[in-house]
Amino acid sequence: MKTLTVRTERKDQVIDITDRVEAYLQEAEKESGVCTVFVAHTTCALTTADLDPGTDLDLLQALRHLLPPLTYRHPHDPQHAPDHLLSSIIGPSVAIPYTRRRLPLGTWQRIILVELDGPRQRTIHLACS
Repeated sequence: MKTLTVRTERKDQVIDITDRVEAYLQEAEKESGVCTVFVAHTTCALTTADLDPGTDLDLLQALRHLLPPLTYRHPHDPQHAPDHLLSSIIGPSVAIPYTRRRLPLGTWQRIILVELDGPRQRTIHLACS
């Protein structure tokens, strides 16, 4: 297993981690398998997306509009609850098959960290099997 550290700079931000995941595959024991990417936090998430210019902002804007205005009961900061909820909806991990140490991603598909409570330092674990 390998651990990556990613620093975010804004409250809401999309960070492309595809190149870092592909670099890890070059060190993988197996030439083919499944690479699991997991973020060890509850206010950010991992997924795949098209990152044409502006699509990161479209994603973040759409996510923020998903949740209705509610009275949240988060114990230490109710305004922080949407960050946790959106992170749970997206999820903390992606599992992607790989072959010949390469990810078979679509033409525009990238692996992204979705920051919902930055700026922060985030820990991402990668494991290939």
